[in-house]
Amino acid sequence: MWTYEHSVETNAAPEAIWDLWADVEHWADWNADIAHIRIDGPFEAGSRIVMTPAGDDPVHLLVAEATVNELFVDEARFDGLLLRTTHRLTPGERDRTRVTYRMEITGAGADDLGPRIGPAVTADWPQTMTALVALAQDV
Repeated sequence: MWTYEHSVETNAAPEAIWDLWADVEHWADWNADIAHIRIDGPFEAGSRIVMTPAGDDPVHLLVAEATVNELFVDEARFDGLLLRTTHRLTPGERDRTRVTYRMEITGAGADDLGPRIGPAVTADWPQTMTALVALAQDV
């Protein structure tokens, strides 16, 4: 297994961040790596998202879990691997909101492929999360 986690704290309310997460069609407003994105229904467990990163092939995601104002989990499967990303909101210090993204890569070859794939997928998380919380604070 390969894992990576990154957190930021913000003055934005959990509801403001959740609203941005749930508005999948506008993720590119705070994630500069997205060229195109669509979801097949409401933002809830079982929905499917097709996200096309800039200059890359589409990535098919399943919303595996979704708890309003708390967390959502998306999963991508390819080449025998499961890339599972948890996006979580928890209380931070001094009435702030902590936003945490955690990726786990499991499956056949994860010990070898995870360290090669994972850093490429998660490299922009600090910038993406900074843009997300900045937009949420403006709401």
